[in-house]
Amino acid sequence: MSEETPGFDEKPEVPADGTTDEPKAADSSKEGEAAPAGDAAEAIGQETALLAQLDQARTALSERTADLQRLQAEYQNYRRRVERDRITVKEIAVASLLSELLPTLDDIGRAREHGELVGGFKSVAESLETVAAKMGLQQFGKEGEPFDPTIHEALMHSYAPDVTETTCVAILQPGYRIGERTIRPARVAVAEPQPGAAPKSESAEGEAPSDKDADAPDKG
Repeated sequence: MSEETPGFDEKPEVPADGTTDEPKAADSSKEGEAAPAGDAAEAIGQETALLAQLDQARTALSERTADLQRLQAEYQNYRRRVERDRITVKEIAVASLLSELLPTLDDIGRAREHGELVGGFKSVAESLETVAAKMGLQQFGKEGEPFDPTIHEALMHSYAPDVTETTCVAILQPGYRIGERTIRPARVAVAEPQPGAAPKSESAEGEAPSDKDADAPDKG
């Protein structure tokens, strides 16, 4: 007598509605396909948001950089103004001090002209002139130079036949300047050409005999 193997005669159970488990498997596969698509859309959305934030950060950085550059330019202009003002104040102070010394320098110059600058007085006078020169004081004004109203002050006026333009013929007081700043004009005596006098070059040409006159025979 053979033994029956259990389970071989058993039929698979079929649900009353006739459905099987296979469609469920298909639905699960569809859900698996939809899930990656949703993740990709979410990733794209996150990337877009990050790009927008990056653009905002770049815009803010550009604005802050422009503000910093503007502040640096304003600071440089401020430093230049301060340096300019400092130099101007220093020049004014030096000019004021040296202006007070000009009468003393005039006395020293007159003493030198009269031969009275001797001994200890000469040493002190030369030391004072050296210090004034180191501080930038420059003397100007010479006889024979053309008269310039911007640096000369005419105290005497005359006419002279030997000048062709208004000329400084005597320096009564020398002028002084510091750099381009004139702190005292040179006080001078000026001479102008004689009214109606012909220039030297023309009168010389009129007086000089020509070659024809030199070569012409004497008619007498």
